Amino acid sequence: MKYLASSSYFSKRCLDLYLTKLSAGFPSPADDYIESKLDLNEHLINQPSATFFAKAEGDSMIDRGIFNGDLLVVDRSIEAKHGHIIVAAFDGGLTCKILDKKRRRLIPANKNYQPIAIIENSDFSIEGIVIHSIRSHQC
Repeated sequence: MKYLASSSYFSKRCLDLYLTKLSAGFPSPADDYIESKLDLNEHLINQPSATFFAKAEGDSMIDRGIFNGDLLVVDRSIEAKHGHIIVAAFDGGLTCKILDKKRRRLIPANKNYQPIAIIENSDFSIEGIVIHSIRSHQC
């Protein structure tokens, strides 16, 4: 997992938000009415100065909807609680896992992986809480 950039580097850019909801089943008649403008920074980022982006790598979080290549929006200002999906620095690397505060471990969201124990004196710190993931559907 690599840090990509702080959200403070991105300028405000509003895009059209259409009034009509998109059918994922049978098509509905097209509706050309624009409801408003949408700024993705406002929609995805609560605390710009405390937010960073990182790219997910691997399949250990697929059962929580985080897939290889997803862009994670991570907020450093949120206090980590039991069950949160976190980005942690652990033994020299970054990882995205579920925080188990009760048993002091990091839990993957894929049955093919084992939990990681957070033992005394391990090199461990919570870098932030994953608040959104963004997936590209391009081939």
